[in-house]
Amino acid sequence: MDKKQPLPLSCQSLINCWTQPIRLHSIGMANKPNFSSTYPLLVSFLLSLFLLYSNSKFVVCSTDIKCADTDRRALVVLREGLTDPSGRLSSWIGEDCCTWEGIKCHNQTGRVTKLDLRNPYHLIDAVDPPAYKRSCLGGKINPSLNRLEYLTSLDLSLNDFEGLEIPGFFGELKNLRYLNLSFASFAGEIPASLGNLSNLQYLDLYADSYSNTGPRELRSQSLEWVTPLSSLKYLNLGFVKLDSIGDRWLQTFNMLPSLVHLRLHWCELKGLPLTLPSINFTSLSVLDLSENSFNSLIPPWLFNLTGLTELYLTWDFFSGSIPAEFANLKNLQVLDLSDNLNLEGQIPGLLGNLSKLQFLDLSANNFHGDVYGLFSGFSSNPNSKLESLDLSSNSLTGELPESLGLLKHLQHLDLSSNSFWGSIPSSIGSLSALRVLDLSYNTMNGTIPESLGQLSGLVDMNLMANSWKGILKETHFMNLRKLQHVRLTTEPTRSLAFSASHGWFPPFKLKSIQLENCMIGPSFPVWLQVQNELTSVVLKNVSISDTIPGKWFSQLSAQLTYLVLSQDQMRGELPRHLNYPYLNLIDLSYNNFEGPFPSWSTNATDVILDENSFSGPIPENIGALMPRLQKLYVSRNHLSGRIPSSMCDIEGLNIISLRNNKLSGELPNCWHRLMLWGIDISNNSLTGNIPNSFGFLPSLSVLLLSNNNLDGEIPSLRNCTGLTSMDLGGNKISGSLPLWVQYMSSLFMLRLGSNLLSGSIPDQVCRLQNLHILDLSQNKISGPIPKCIGNLSALVHGKGSEVFQRLIREVTRGRDPEYSNVVANVNSIELSGNNLTGEIPYEMTNLLALRILDLSHNHLSGAIPRSLTSLASLTRLNLSYNHLSGSIPFLPRFNDSSIYEGNPLLCGAPLPTKCPLPRPRK
Repeated sequence: MDKKQPLPLSCQSLINCWTQPIRLHSIGMANKPNFSSTYPLLVSFLLSLFLLYSNSKFVVCSTDIKCADTDRRALVVLREGLTDPSGRLSSWIGEDCCTWEGIKCHNQTGRVTKLDLRNPYHLIDAVDPPAYKRSCLGGKINPSLNRLEYLTSLDLSLNDFEGLEIPGFFGELKNLRYLNLSFASFAGEIPASLGNLSNLQYLDLYADSYSNTGPRELRSQSLEWVTPLSSLKYLNLGFVKLDSIGDRWLQTFNMLPSLVHLRLHWCELKGLPLTLPSINFTSLSVLDLSENSFNSLIPPWLFNLTGLTELYLTWDFFSGSIPAEFANLKNLQVLDLSDNLNLEGQIPGLLGNLSKLQFLDLSANNFHGDVYGLFSGFSSNPNSKLESLDLSSNSLTGELPESLGLLKHLQHLDLSSNSFWGSIPSSIGSLSALRVLDLSYNTMNGTIPESLGQLSGLVDMNLMANSWKGILKETHFMNLRKLQHVRLTTEPTRSLAFSASHGWFPPFKLKSIQLENCMIGPSFPVWLQVQNELTSVVLKNVSISDTIPGKWFSQLSAQLTYLVLSQDQMRGELPRHLNYPYLNLIDLSYNNFEGPFPSWSTNATDVILDENSFSGPIPENIGALMPRLQKLYVSRNHLSGRIPSSMCDIEGLNIISLRNNKLSGELPNCWHRLMLWGIDISNNSLTGNIPNSFGFLPSLSVLLLSNNNLDGEIPSLRNCTGLTSMDLGGNKISGSLPLWVQYMSSLFMLRLGSNLLSGSIPDQVCRLQNLHILDLSQNKISGPIPKCIGNLSALVHGKGSEVFQRLIREVTRGRDPEYSNVVANVNSIELSGNNLTGEIPYEMTNLLALRILDLSHNHLSGAIPRSLTSLASLTRLNLSYNHLSGSIPFLPRFNDSSIYEGNPLLCGAPLPTKCPLPRPRK
């Protein structure tokens, strides 16, 4: 206690127990005082009183101490101002507040010393926003809190005060030694009154939040309030905006001699002085300056902080090489220089000499050269305690050294996204503590050693995106009892094969597997069949041509999130009904699966079943089976029947690709409720009109309905202002070209060929400034080619088609021959097979980027414009079967007579008809 308190009444029994013998003895010996017998009792009594009054830690008066009424009333008022959806404060009833949840009292005085209202919500993997919000305290913090005058610890972290300012009256809690307001959604200016807390040793104001109630900004315009906190040992101002302070922040923190932990993560600090006149915060053990974008060299004063054990300088955009002075920091256990992007040079061996270093992260920089120097440093340090090494996302090259095996304590090794080559050194088998191995995205072109099978602690192995070769035997996996995650891919041209007996039972139970271009077939191996805890399966081009047992699908974990079995010759029927509530992606494309469309109940967003032999109708209740579906690819199968209207119930549907099936009937007219942007139902047997509800899809970008039996007129799509590609060719669509097309400013491809369209080409087509492909061939269009066609600026400049091509490839998955090479048709005009009349407009020769021009089988007349010779990009030309006349211009690239045949009045090469000689002048 800071003040002497009256002797607690509950201690009276202890007084009585000492005074009672004295009193009885005095009565019995009234006439004969015996000081020798009473003296020891008296001394004991006085000693007890002394201990009570001096707050001795060795004496507890009574377990019956109850909280002070002043504190209880203060807490009741505090509770009334707070919101508590989950009832965390439901125990705050009754007279004794010392028994309430989160309250701790002094064991002699009953005064509240600790208030711990930290949210107990378990933030392990992902936050469930509604559940987290229900667990939070919020509302207002009543000034009654100040009545807790003996409070030494206050923790409100991980709650949601929704932008409430930190109360200024916190500065009146003079006995506070611990204050934690982190992750609690406080905002506004940090009150200067916090500088009054002269006893404060721990202050955590970390201003990030798990709340989704909106952005919050906690800031401080000045750090003067920090200076008086001379007892401060731990300070965390992460995410507090300090951008207005300039470079004065460093000197402020330098004046705190007791500071051990300083965390200034993402504070938007401006400027980092490279020098300090004197170093006062030499007690610093942990320094976190990450994500402040200093854009400077690493400052030399850092190397005077020889007591540092943890140093975090990630995302600060430091540049230059690693200074040799890092060798001074001999106590470093954690060094994180990741994501600076511009740190460069070779990684020095001196880092390997830091004998206490346990965690080293140099990822996402520009380090180059080999790693022999670094591992040489580790080699000279036989007592290396390194547990985690991350050199990923640099420009490192060379082979991995055998000295890698000397890091006996290594648990995490990430060398991904570099240019390492060769084989994995056999010494890797010596890393008995290794749990995570990531060599993905390198140019490793050698073999994987059998010693890998000695890593009995290995949990996660990622060797994908390399060029491995060789044979993997059972010995490669012999002792991998803890293995849970495997990712291994190589190039299709490389030979990497599994050589395990068909009935081999592995020692591991996998959670996830990804194998691509690795030969594990032709049979479906038993070692894979027994993996019944898989939550992610990716098998692509693994040479399996076997029947997949239907029961295998039902044995997979109910937690399955990814199921990819593609680009093989897998056979068999899928189970009719399965329930995978967590499945995000199903890809069974390019196999020989057969039977009906799988009626799986799933929340998958992507279902890809292209290139199989599925038959029968699409389930009528597909909207209920797959309510979260976003992309459906079932092209090139044998599906029949109608497209069910329940598909319109899938509100998040983005892409439907049902190309090359046997679907029939009319399209349902219910699409207006969706956010569809890609539709491909080409090459089926659909009949009836194009639904006018397509016109109410504001996000529609790609509409491909070619080669069906659709009829009627094209409905108005004027509201589909984002339309980029429309292919309705090969149907029985009639009417004239729609005038609303002029509003499709993003239109890249317009293909309406092989229909029954009539009328003329309206001038409005000339307003399509992004049009790269125009196909109106094989219709009944008449009249002249509009002269304004020379205004199609995309065909003048030829740029800007890439984004549109990507959209088409996304809808067709780039596999259909008609669209897989859209580039071949880019910048084309095809008007053949119509009834066009008049001359070829001279203005057409303005289209300098034009590659294909087909005007054949019309009734065009007049001369071929000689300016066609200026179309240097033109690669295909057809003017045959018209009524053109005169001499053919000299076009060296087009000397095939078939280009001009069927024009009786044309003459000159390459036609056999010679042009008449000009008459001599008189």
